[in-house]
Amino acid sequence: MATQNQNSTKREKDRIGMILFYLYAAFLVMAVVLVVRIAYIQLFWKLDKNLERNFRPTSVKTVIDPKRGAIIGSDGKLLAMSTPLYELFMDCTVRKDYFAGKGKEGKELEAEWQEKAKLFAKGLADEMGADGDAYWKMIQKGRKDGARYMRLGHPIDRAALLRIQKLPLMNEGQYKSGVIVTKKDTRQYPYGKLAVRTIGYVKDNSNSNGNNHIGLEGKYDYVLHGKEGEMWTRPTENKERIQNYDSLYVKPEDGLDVRTTLDITMQDIVDKALRRQIEEDKSIEMGCAIIMDVKTGAIRSMVNLVRDSTDWSLNETYNMAIGLNSEPGSVFKATTLMTALEDGVIQSLDDRIPTNNGVLPGYPPDDHVRGMTDISILHGFEISSNYVFRYLAVKNYADNPKKFLDKLYLYKLGQAFDFDLDGLQQPEIPNPESPRWSPTDLGSVAMGYAVKETPLHILTFYNAVANKGKMMKPYLVESVEKDGVVKTRKGPSVLNASICSKATADTLLRAMKAVTQDGGTAARRLGGAKLQVAGKTGTSRQVLSGEEIKKYGMSSPYVTKDGSYHNLATFVGFFPADEPKYSAIICLKSYLIRGSVYGGVLPAAAMREIVDAIYALDPSWGKELVPKATVPKMELQAAAPYQTDPKEPVVPDVKGLGLKDAMFMIENSGLKCNYSGTGHVTSQVPKAGQKVAPGSTVTIGLK
Repeated sequence: MATQNQNSTKREKDRIGMILFYLYAAFLVMAVVLVVRIAYIQLFWKLDKNLERNFRPTSVKTVIDPKRGAIIGSDGKLLAMSTPLYELFMDCTVRKDYFAGKGKEGKELEAEWQEKAKLFAKGLADEMGADGDAYWKMIQKGRKDGARYMRLGHPIDRAALLRIQKLPLMNEGQYKSGVIVTKKDTRQYPYGKLAVRTIGYVKDNSNSNGNNHIGLEGKYDYVLHGKEGEMWTRPTENKERIQNYDSLYVKPEDGLDVRTTLDITMQDIVDKALRRQIEEDKSIEMGCAIIMDVKTGAIRSMVNLVRDSTDWSLNETYNMAIGLNSEPGSVFKATTLMTALEDGVIQSLDDRIPTNNGVLPGYPPDDHVRGMTDISILHGFEISSNYVFRYLAVKNYADNPKKFLDKLYLYKLGQAFDFDLDGLQQPEIPNPESPRWSPTDLGSVAMGYAVKETPLHILTFYNAVANKGKMMKPYLVESVEKDGVVKTRKGPSVLNASICSKATADTLLRAMKAVTQDGGTAARRLGGAKLQVAGKTGTSRQVLSGEEIKKYGMSSPYVTKDGSYHNLATFVGFFPADEPKYSAIICLKSYLIRGSVYGGVLPAAAMREIVDAIYALDPSWGKELVPKATVPKMELQAAAPYQTDPKEPVVPDVKGLGLKDAMFMIENSGLKCNYSGTGHVTSQVPKAGQKVAPGSTVTIGLK
């Protein structure tokens, strides 16, 4: 019996073991299948795109624009900055279907919405400076036509947005009002069109084309722009997009600020002065003016005005200061004078040369010296004689013109140095070794023809003369900053430590002062300036373009068949003459005309206005006040006794007294007082001690 029970127990255990074994095997197989399935899903399986679109919200990569850096003036004023503006759009269909499904109650709700929308339209119109009825009709039409994204007026700032958000309907939120607010960073220029070509703009960040990247905004876009960030967004039930926090987020890096050398007050002065001189003269096509700090080369003002041929307005649409490469004319004679002095060709400005009645073989005669036997170098510079400077070049360098021309490269007049704006043109100087070299080129270069220079190059040379021979590189950017902390310092740099000796610079100063004094070509306009100016005038004709030659024909490379030509009129110099702080150049280019525009007229007149205005900015240039008035000598006198008999009053002596004391004594004598002037009594009528009728008037004068 025991054996039978044992066998039964054993069979039971075997049965349970087999069950457990099969269960284990089944679970093992399931686990293997599951692992294999997971591996397959992870490595090979892909969800059907249609299913994925239906069951999983689509995340979209969004670029986060950085805040663009500011452009700052030398005095800390913002010249360009990025500020947020807000655009309003309206989903005119908001809650329309909901109201329609509510029957009678829905009609009442719709009427209530319409009434609020009408009040909203009126308030919005007041803010936008528009017609309230027009806005209301637009909203009504949009609701009727099913407009879901209708623009409401122009972009507004945050202050205006906060006021609008308090209006009926909009104060109930987007999902009841339908008003959608979008934020957009915009570039603002607080000083309007002042220096607009120099400050510049960037129209398209994705396109580095020169037409879209202008001025400092374009040149320094790589630091102003910053670095884009990115995030992934997903849709919500309300069809908005919010950040998907399970995805990558890259924070944008805001752009850096650029601090410039520009003085916006000086820019305004120069802009107004240039406009005033050329606005009414329709023969002027364009003009430019640059003010530079002598010691550093910092550009304080750069104005470029181009006339619009449709309405004759003057706008900054082209940077003439760096883009016009032209024959400079007589302002180039200073380079010839410097070379002659440095090479010892002349020893003094008082050296005299024969005039030959203004005739030099191969060149047109110069009427300036006709009838003279000889002329001093100083007087030749003062009256801007072409003959004098042709003579100096031809007589002394005809056998070796390269020696003369090499000096121009020393003066940095043969290269386009690195500058803070794109577009600085490459100067052109003829090469004596070139097949195109003409024997008359040497004399032409000496008086500012056969070479091409930009206004900035000419100013850089004259600035070096003012700086006693040290040539500074012109620059517009002082530093690149982040929240006021300098990250990269730019500042002054030297182009040539010495283009001439101090003695030569002083000699040129003497010659340039003569130009603005009696007898000089700019004396009439600049002789009475509040600060003495030293400089040079220049007037040159410009070579005709191929298009002009084709259209009008030509009698020479400079003159059309009907006798018209372009003038370039220039004044360049520095002030105060003996202790220069600023150098300046003003250039005007005419349309094709038959008259002349002279450097000693409009450019010099603009220079006078600029100098006088800048003089008022710096109190250190004012004259010391010297006392000139005289004060009457005051002597202590015994006051006449007051009158005790009002029937026979006596005029008291009030000379030397102040007004208050004099009136007191006169009125206490029973008399009236009449006075003129200020100070102390110097005269009185009637005289002291004279008996007068009661109530008589005593007239006193004070100084």
